Amino acid sequence: MTQDPPSRLTVLAGPTAVGKGSVTAWVREHHPEVWISVSATTRQRRPGEQDGVHYHFVDDQEFDRLVAEDALLEWAVVHRGSRYGTPRGPVEDALAQARPALLEIDLQGARQVRERMPEARFVFLAPPSWEELVNRLVGRGTEDAAERERRLDSAREELAAEPEFDETVVNRRIPDAGRRLVELMGLGGR
Repeated sequence: MTQDPPSRLTVLAGPTAVGKGSVTAWVREHHPEVWISVSATTRQRRPGEQDGVHYHFVDDQEFDRLVAEDALLEWAVVHRGSRYGTPRGPVEDALAQARPALLEIDLQGARQVRERMPEARFVFLAPPSWEELVNRLVGRGTEDAAERERRLDSAREELAAEPEFDETVVNRRIPDAGRRLVELMGLGGR
């Protein structure tokens, strides 16, 4: 079996609260050679988040400009509220430099990237169970009750999309999920 070259784009998606950000942070810490996209979003910054590190926090007018200029590889309205998108230029630059690249995005965005870049590898991050997903969402305490319900409604739809992906990684423990993701990227675990 031949391995794909490590410069291939990998797209990581999955339901809300499954731990995409935590797994991506593990990859960032243990594999600094991986270029990780920073999405633009119109949602409000959560405590501890830094602009340009966790997200590029933009207002609606700036997001509209990015869409109009086709400066986003993908974008979507997520959880029936805020917009998120992947700036196109940095992705293209990373791939041109043959760097392994990772996009951590939502289901809608993954579908758009599949249309534009079908050669990418698409990895679905799944929770060990529905109950665990609910516990993680409630436990992080970053959303009010109405937002939690919106996110859980979205999560049901997102979980049903798992068969659309090339691979599934179950996030029981962040280091294990991170190592498996890195292996799927062709970089080997550490």
